[in-house]
Amino acid sequence: MAHTAGRTTPRGQGRLAALAALGTRPGGRRHPLVAVAMVLPLALLLGIVSGWGHMVLAQASSVAGMLGS
Repeated sequence: MAHTAGRTTPRGQGRLAALAALGTRPGGRRHPLVAVAMVLPLALLLGIVSGWGHMVLAQASSVAGMLGS
């Protein structure tokens, strides 16, 4: 097989690779805050779609009722 280590990446993949490398540490691990920032939007979207907002409001109103507010 040909030696592939010296090849350059196509233009679109270079940008994608640079975006994927955002927040990585020298050891190749991503900073925890960067990981949270990547996951949080998807988690919120999935939570809204699955109806967690209604559950949270129901829990908050029952707690407020128990506290007498």
